[in-house]
Amino acid sequence: MEAGQPDIAIEHVENSLRLSPRARVGPAFAIIGEAHFLARRFDEAVPKLLLAIQEDPSHLVPYRYLAACYAKMGRLAEAREIVTRLRAISSVVIPDASGLRNPEQHELLLSGLRLATGENRSTETVSRRGDRVRRPPAPSVADKSAPERSLPVADKPSLAVLPFLNLSADPGQEHFADGMVEEIITAVSQYPSLLVIARTSSFTYKGRAVEVKQIGRELGVRYVLEGSLRQAGNRIRVTAQLIEAETGNHLWAKRYDRDLADIFAVQDEITQAVATAITPAIAEAELRRAIRKPPESVDAWVAYQRGLWHLRKATADDNPLAGKFFQQAIDLDPTFSAAYGGLAIARTAAADFQGLPLSEIENAVEALARRAVALDPGNSEALSFLASIIYRRGDFDGALAEAKTALAISPNLAQAHGVFGAILVFSGRPKEGLAALGRYNELDPRGPRRVIRLNQIALGLYFCREYEAAAEMARDIIRENPDYPHSYRWLAAALGQLGRLDEAKQVLDKAIAVAPAAFDMFVRKGVPWIRPEDHAHMVEGLQKAGWQRLAATN
Repeated sequence: MEAGQPDIAIEHVENSLRLSPRARVGPAFAIIGEAHFLARRFDEAVPKLLLAIQEDPSHLVPYRYLAACYAKMGRLAEAREIVTRLRAISSVVIPDASGLRNPEQHELLLSGLRLATGENRSTETVSRRGDRVRRPPAPSVADKSAPERSLPVADKPSLAVLPFLNLSADPGQEHFADGMVEEIITAVSQYPSLLVIARTSSFTYKGRAVEVKQIGRELGVRYVLEGSLRQAGNRIRVTAQLIEAETGNHLWAKRYDRDLADIFAVQDEITQAVATAITPAIAEAELRRAIRKPPESVDAWVAYQRGLWHLRKATADDNPLAGKFFQQAIDLDPTFSAAYGGLAIARTAAADFQGLPLSEIENAVEALARRAVALDPGNSEALSFLASIIYRRGDFDGALAEAKTALAISPNLAQAHGVFGAILVFSGRPKEGLAALGRYNELDPRGPRRVIRLNQIALGLYFCREYEAAAEMARDIIRENPDYPHSYRWLAAALGQLGRLDEAKQVLDKAIAVAPAAFDMFVRKGVPWIRPEDHAHMVEGLQKAGWQRLAATN
């Protein structure tokens, strides 16, 4: 390349990559990018130089060529950003370029770097030893880059999915990478609580080295998903990472290695895997963000998140706090659909904890759930809230219809899978219900309704007469949530069915002591969403655990 033959250099490097696909690609991309620059193919040079920098951020040469390339393209703000990054790792920005024998190529690089730095030869020279010698700069009116454009950050979680970098030697993989990103954007856009930036905006960063914090400010997003793709033979590796734009903190990262037997099947598989992984990571980050907020700066979204945080704890003490924050969210924004659904769930849980007559609350909570849907009829979360209220009336057909509609709108919404599974378990289809609840747990293993769903798995196993598995699940719930009262009841019943009467009696005593009103409501009286035959099955286990004898002495 030093002899002035960049195309021959590109051919040799690409051949070497084909022969050694496992070799380090950073130096190779650097050479290819430099060659494209020297051939004045600046558009082709930029992506290769960016890849070289990503592979080896300490390699100085790609920074220089990239800065010069941006400057020659008239993208001075980006050129100066690269210069700033270069100065952070080296004192030499403009080298003597003596390695280039062709005088035209020599001047092409130096003139590009002078444009990028806003300096001319009278302001900075570099000795053969690489020492910078500064001279008084000449006045310049062209040195100021355009001010950074900023947008206000949305009041709910917002995400930009950036174009994935193609680290393969095959430029054709660029289409595969772009197609995967488009599919991910489509998939995550189905989540009602997530604002996803359109492809037309996020793809403006393709081939550009821009800091995540700047992207967050320019697009007004809290989170950025970026990634890369590399192919070697019939294997492909896709990496993805979720970053909080404001802080630059990495929230989630994953690498996917797959065989390319069916390229479209691989694309679909990785797309779904990424989409279903990042949404709970964002939800978890939003909860942490809400808790960090001082009380005086709470808005409707933060109040809602705090409500979810208390709801997740599933205790008699936290549930009223959840209801308080959901009500605060409604007061701050009366059109906030999800807050009405959250308040409905909290008031329903209050009845469970306190043993309140269901007739006193069922009309009020259903009105809240229907208000949530009325405010946003296409919101799958609101429909899931409504389904969870309806099935508690014993209207399984109506609840199933709402849950199926929610799933049709958002096929990967954990909340919809959870309520769908619960309805199936309680309506006499426990095996199908367990599958749906398992899907919920895969999609959102730390969701605010997790303990409820795990308890429903325990009772689903009990209804399937898998008593050992039901007991083990109930024990796991109790270890993690000792204040949650309902699992003690199912553990006692399962142990009773297994004939472990001493342990069963101890757990039964705990079940009654931890929440006597709830025990009375669920066991002595019964609830509409547990069918008579399932209730009798539960009582049978509790009687074997000794409950009948205890009742006689009370």
